[in-house]
Amino acid sequence: MSDDNRRNGDGSGTGVATQVRQKTQKPSMYKVLLLNDDYTPMEFVVHVLVRFFHKGPEEAARIMLHVHRHGVGLCGVYPFDVAESKVTQVIDFARHNEHPLQATLEKE
Repeated sequence: MSDDNRRNGDGSGTGVATQVRQKTQKPSMYKVLLLNDDYTPMEFVVHVLVRFFHKGPEEAARIMLHVHRHGVGLCGVYPFDVAESKVTQVIDFARHNEHPLQATLEKE
């Protein structure tokens, strides 16, 4: 008896091919947050929100006021790589313009 016949147990030499499907998981999402400081002008924060987070002027002003009043504000929720990139862009842009504005990310 061949190896195939022994494995299948019926002597037919045929078997069923099975394919294991991996379940794809959605990537973890991360919140990008702006942190309040006493030095960055409000207009600059609005500009950052419009430029890097594609917010309209009204929504950007609302987020900026939330950051000003509560110390932190949500800019958006993204996969890790995008969130990390946006944090870096904001911090680099702020430094280039001599502002201490800080951004951070946290897992949603």
